[in-house]
This record gives sequence, structure tokens and C-alpha cells, in this order.
Amino acid sequence: MHKYILKRLVMMIPVIIGVSIIVFFLMYITPGDPATIILGDNATDADIQLLREQLGLNKPFIERYFTYMAGVFTRGDLGTSYTTGQSVTSEIIARFPTTFYLSLVSMVVATVIAIPAGIISATKQYSIFDHAATAVSLVGVSMPNFWQGLMLILVFSVGLGWLPASGFNSPIYWVLPAMTIGTSTAAIIMRMTRSSMLEVIRQDYIRTARAKGVSENKVIVRHALKNALIPIITTIGMQFGGMLGGAVLTESIFSIPGIGKLMLDSIKMRNFPMVQGGVLFIAIVFSFVNLLVDIIYAYVDPRIKSQYKTHKPTAKEGKQNAAEV
Repeated sequence: MHKYILKRLVMMIPVIIGVSIIVFFLMYITPGDPATIILGDNATDADIQLLREQLGLNKPFIERYFTYMAGVFTRGDLGTSYTTGQSVTSEIIARFPTTFYLSLVSMVVATVIAIPAGIISATKQYSIFDHAATAVSLVGVSMPNFWQGLMLILVFSVGLGWLPASGFNSPIYWVLPAMTIGTSTAAIIMRMTRSSMLEVIRQDYIRTARAKGVSENKVIVRHALKNALIPIITTIGMQFGGMLGGAVLTESIFSIPGIGKLMLDSIKMRNFPMVQGGVLFIAIVFSFVNLLVDIIYAYVDPRIKSQYKTHKPTAKEGKQNAAEV
């Protein structure tokens, strides 16, 4: 198991390098001069050229890239923000807890809604509940988050005045953003839960358990759901990793000071180090989420855990091998 985790950690390195090359190149060819944006339209050419030299913008692409990546791997330095002059790493870490809390609450909302709905839809296939849940999940997948967020603000903040429209200061501020992200995510998880459960409950061992007189609740929870969890966990992990990447539109609509809003503001200001550092940080977080999902697999399904264990021959097997030699 330890070798597997170490192997996955090593495999993260080419992923990070690949992401960094793509982002660095896209920032390089993006129109707009950061020096001009920072100094304003009234700045002289001499001032702009001096700032470009200070920021290293006048250097060739290859030199800038290798200098940046050397700082990332040797010091963990993601650069310095053009707009604030502060460390990119410190600003991202300061915003990350907000995005993490939003993602965690949204995922709890999605899981609580999706998994029971998917189980009921699978066990009562083609019933009224199944058709209704499938229709609602289709709407949830198709509905854009920014439109849903605006509608929730109009209804619950402007119309009824029950919930605040912006901010993230206390749990009451989390309700509308979590509903916006959680309901769309719930639709995806619900469809995967239904599909996975339908495949499992048709297996022979489920019919055998029912024939032995095992109660229906135990058949569904202990036998069917446990064996259907692998694709469900995969979906939850992928969705949670995407949320940690920053719900850009949702954070912008509700004025939440998270990574998503920070990235969007940085793109507008051509703050290249912040964009590059943010994308690299997101790639690292996403890779760790996928690693955590793989580790959870081993505890959900013992067959997967057994694949990671190194077989140690017993004394009897050792004697047999020696005799064969």
C-alpha cells in the first residue's frame, strides 16, 4: 500500500509539469501587458519598460518558465502577485479554507440528497418516484450554476428576505451557495448511484440473500450498496476535486472570497503569477483528492486492498520452493 501511494505521488510530478507548461504558454500568448495595466494608461514608456525588467517580462519564454519552475520545486514559491506585491502562495492559502468549507458543505448537501434518491430510484425502477427523480436530476445537470444562483437570490434574498445574498461570514451565509453547487452535483451523483445500484441488485448473490430470508433493508444496504460504492465514490471524488478547484461563477455571484473569485479577478488584471500559481495549486489538490479516493477504495472493497499487499511465503511454501530448486 505504501509503495502504491509513493508511486502515485511520483506520478503527480509530470502532471504538475504538464499543467504548468500549458498555463504558462496560455498566459504568454494572452493579449495585454501586465506592466501597462499595473501602471495605468498615463505611465510613460520608460516606466513601463523599467517595470517589465523588474518583473522579468522582457526575458524569453523558456528562461521565464524554468526560473519559475525552479522556484516552485526548490522553495515552494509560486511567485509574487503583480497587483498586491504579496506572495502568491500566502494569498492562495489564505483563500483556500473558504473554498474548502463551501465545497465540503455543498458536497454534504449533494450526498444527503443524491444517494438516498438514487437507491430508491433503483429499487423502485420505473415507479413515479423514479421518473420524477430522473426528471429532476436531468434539470439539475442542465441548469447553469450562475442562473440558479441568481434565481435563489431573487427568491430567498430579494423576494422573501430570508437569507443574505452575499458574503460567507457565518453558516446562514452558506445556505444559498451550497444549494447552488450542491443541487447540480447531487443530480450527477444521483444518476451514478441509480445506475450502479441497478447493476448490482440484478446479481445472483442478491437473489441468494433474499432467498435466505435476509431483510430487504440489509440486502440493499449491506450487500447491494457496499458493492455499488466504487463508481459512486469515484464520482464524489471527482466532483469534490472540481469544487476545491474553485466554483468561479458561484463565488463571484455571492461575493465569496475564495480561490475561484481570486482567479477570476487575477485573469481580469493579467496577474499572471496568481493565475499560474492558482492553477498549479488546484492541480496538486485535485491529484491528492484522487489519491484519497484510491485509498478509500481499499477500505470499501477488500479485494482491491489485497492487490497492494506483497505476498510473503510461509515456511511450508519456502520449503516447497527450495525443494523444487
